[in-house]
Order: sequence, then structure tokens, then C-alpha cells
Amino acid sequence: TTAAALERFTVNFTITNLPYTSDLENPDSAKFRASRRVMNMLLDRLLKDSSIGPVFQGCETTDFRYGPGSDRDQTRVDAVCTYSKEPGAAPLDRVGLYHQVSNKTRGITQLGPYSLDKDSLYVNG
Repeated sequence: TTAAALERFTVNFTITNLPYTSDLENPDSAKFRASRRVMNMLLDRLLKDSSIGPVFQGCETTDFRYGPGSDRDQTRVDAVCTYSKEPGAAPLDRVGLYHQVSNKTRGITQLGPYSLDKDSLYVNG
């Protein structure tokens, strides 16, 4: 039998109540590390509780960017999530996963302490 392959997908969204600061550009800064740790935990909790939960491995926040245009009142989050895909398993249902994330974030408005821009969520695209 062939082992499951680790597959990745991206999750991107905008937080409207986390002002973007230059600290968030620097992966070595305390603010970047703390924000990444919280974000990874929130995303992990959310996706463990989704249809891919049984094969979900974890998310790693890769980047924080300022909001749309150059709006520094908001912060864009980029994360890469990993799951194990069994040989012959259907490809990731990104539309289904998008809807589950939407439902679990109150219509893409809330993730833990963060308010989200409801039009900002992208799953693998």
C-alpha cells in the first residue's frame, strides 16, 4: 500500500480589528511570533472541527500584510495548511471547506477575538 501524501492548501483572510504595524513584517519580532501562534491555534481548532478534521495536520501562518490597498487599519493573513491525502481519495473540496469555514466564523465575521472582512476569505485560491 502507498502511504498518504501530505497535501497543502492556502487560507487567506483579512482581520479588520488588528491594525497592521511594521512588527508584523518581521518574522523575528515578538508581535509577529505571538500573532502567528494565536492564528495557527485558531485555524487548527477551526479545521480540526471540519470535514477534513480526521486527515488535517495543521496550519502555519506564513505572512501578515496590510489590508486592501494600503489600509493599515486591517491585516491580511496568509496561511498554508496541510492534510494527509490517501491514495485515491477525492481532491480537496475547497468550496465545501470554504462554506464550513464561513459557518464556523459566523459568516466570515469572527475568528476568536478577531473581526474578519466577510468578503476576504479565500481557500486554495
